[in-house]
Amino acid sequence: MSIEIDAGDIIAGFALILSAYATWQTVTFNKKQKSLVESQEKLNNLLLEKEKSESDSAKQAELGANFIKVGPNKTRLKVWNKGPALAREVMVEFPEGNDIVIASELTEKLPMEVLEKHQAVEFIAAPHMQSRRKYTLKLIWRDERPEINEKVVYLTL
Repeated sequence: MSIEIDAGDIIAGFALILSAYATWQTVTFNKKQKSLVESQEKLNNLLLEKEKSESDSAKQAELGANFIKVGPNKTRLKVWNKGPALAREVMVEFPEGNDIVIASELTEKLPMEVLEKHQAVEFIAAPHMQSRRKYTLKLIWRDERPEINEKVVYLTL
């Protein structure tokens, strides 16, 4: 029994090899395409998170405070808003006690109804020889976010 191989068998063999190669290439391409789709989805999610955080940051005020010298014997406590949103109902508290800012300054100016972007308010400070060198200041305010915001600032003279 002899096996005869004719031209049709050779062509069929090449067709089988070519078909197997095409199938392998398709599987490889589909794997690459799937990983590309997954990375595109991750990128889209990151972009959505970034847009959401930028949108949230546009809704928040960012308060800060510091002591400033305005003359040889004149000191002020300056509270400012450097965030893009309005700060409403601004309050200033000294958790460890206040012996530097004049009490009438705080009661007359606070609560501050609105502190706009890049706006500041100053309070007269009266440091003396027994004044501490470091103060803890608690800033409390509302902005476009639903919760009340608090920030603790440590100030030094």
